[in-house]
Amino acid sequence: MTIDRRTLPPDARVTHWRAADGWPLRRFDWPGGGRGAILFQAGRGDIFEKYLETFAYWHRQGWSVSAFDWRGQGGSGRLSADPNVGHCADFTPWIADLAQLWGEWEAPRARPRVVMGHSMGGYLTLQALVEGAIDADAAVLIAPMLGLRSPVGAWLGGKVAALMRALGDPARAAWKGHERPGAPDRRLLLTADADRYDDEDFFYRADPALRLGPPSWAWLAEAFAATARLRADARLATMRTPVLTLVADHDRLVDPQAAAAVVRRLPDARLVRFGAESAHEILREADPVRDRALAAIDAFLAERAG
Repeated sequence: MTIDRRTLPPDARVTHWRAADGWPLRRFDWPGGGRGAILFQAGRGDIFEKYLETFAYWHRQGWSVSAFDWRGQGGSGRLSADPNVGHCADFTPWIADLAQLWGEWEAPRARPRVVMGHSMGGYLTLQALVEGAIDADAAVLIAPMLGLRSPVGAWLGGKVAALMRALGDPARAAWKGHERPGAPDRRLLLTADADRYDDEDFFYRADPALRLGPPSWAWLAEAFAATARLRADARLATMRTPVLTLVADHDRLVDPQAAAAVVRRLPDARLVRFGAESAHEILREADPVRDRALAAIDAFLAERAG
């Protein structure tokens, strides 16, 4: 069955949900057939529309699917005076947003209740689980940001980012591009599937206010520091939520080895690896990769959240 990846489902709702401090977050909800509920979190700079095709796949299986744009990106406003810059000085408000929304979202929904996160969303999902801010029946992390790729290594990259944050406006752009400085072709960082890649630009052309560019130096410094803290967190060893993690070994944005090391410390976790056939956006890759990823998620949910 094929779907129109560029059209919101007619029975889905897009609303604005307000966080405790009044911040409006753009939210997506698609009621399902009673199998359970999935809350999906996208990555830095993302919008939930990029995953409509995958949401439809789960919805056909009976899942209800929800998502929201993180504050500071997509349709949830900006945290920088420059609307092109993805700024955040501290990731704590994002965890608070997820915890509050999860608490309101889970109560009326049938179990199992599953949380999923891609890239930065994967980091925030795992951090929230480790802190006990959310309590899911199962979790799926897709190319999670548990370490960052850096041409000078993570330790030195973090030091440089912290220095640059301190030397000027921390909300200024860390570089001119989008995901990574000096990349000749942004698409190849994300997916080999040109059509799926173009879906993103379709939505940005329809609503230019959704588009976000490079991160700020503050975001970059905090990403290095926050992921390092999580990797060292002793609570990983006692976090009981079943976790499936998908990584792309040739990912040029996040560190798959760091993710694999974290998975080894979790009491109830499994790891699925992809080789050179996959870039960062595993669920938006060419069909052979995407189909294998969806099959792995299906098997995991059938066993641990059936």
